[in-house]
Amino acid sequence: MRRTMLFLPGNSPNMIMNGGLLGADSIIFDLEDAVAPDQKDAARELVSHALRHLDFGKCEIIIRINALGTPFWEEDLEDMIPLKPDVIMPTKVSDASYIKTLSDRMSVIEEKNGLQSGSIKLIPLLETTLGIENAYEIAAASRRMEALYLGAEDLTADLRCPRTKEGDEIAYARGRMVCAARAAGIEAYDTPFTDVEDLEGLERDARLAKGMGYTGKAVISPRHIACVNRIFSPSPKEIAYAKDVFEAIRQAREQGKGAISLRGKMIDAPIVQRARLVLEAASEIEGVDYR
Repeated sequence: MRRTMLFLPGNSPNMIMNGGLLGADSIIFDLEDAVAPDQKDAARELVSHALRHLDFGKCEIIIRINALGTPFWEEDLEDMIPLKPDVIMPTKVSDASYIKTLSDRMSVIEEKNGLQSGSIKLIPLLETTLGIENAYEIAAASRRMEALYLGAEDLTADLRCPRTKEGDEIAYARGRMVCAARAAGIEAYDTPFTDVEDLEGLERDARLAKGMGYTGKAVISPRHIACVNRIFSPSPKEIAYAKDVFEAIRQAREQGKGAISLRGKMIDAPIVQRARLVLEAASEIEGVDYR
């Protein structure tokens, strides 16, 4: 379950040391934007040491690597893949050929290190206009694909518009990307809310993303984790309704009824599917089998 993905700069030992204690579902060790070019080698060494010697508990481990076309991405893969992270996050992904090049190189390194080819997954960062327009092609490009992740800061620079808290300027990109991800059968993760102090704005932004179909949201501050976790978790009301759906189905079957209704509304396949997803998420988060 990925509700929150917390970015940690790859060259910040204090933040890395505490990464597993902050409550995020996933940790993104950032070797790209957060690290100056002359610090890339040191960041790789620091992250490598952390993954070998620190316990990050149940947190999923994601490595954000430098973009293809830079002199850093292959070294990122060579150093990180032997440590068996869960996910590689490539940046500025523009089309399916980018994913193929990356995946092929990952396979070579996996096999060289005795790992099963394809065992490490991908969550590409879509942060250009071309990447958004090619979102489905990217989403369907590899069996490694876990999700798409929207990067609004670079995207708005590419759009030549200001980045606002209201997010009207990225409404099209948000909609297109989540549709592409769902059409390909994978998840979608929303861009961070970058004002660390504005918790009300964060809540509005996260609720908007959830309402659009996003699975979770990246965060750049530990202060944002609790809010985003709460919003992307099923509420007690949602869990209760989902349980009632399956109880109504059970009773209808016992009574030999074909049509099933609950609180005056027919229970059809989409309602059952949503109820199933709610209970699956609640089971994973709470460790209780609601199914």
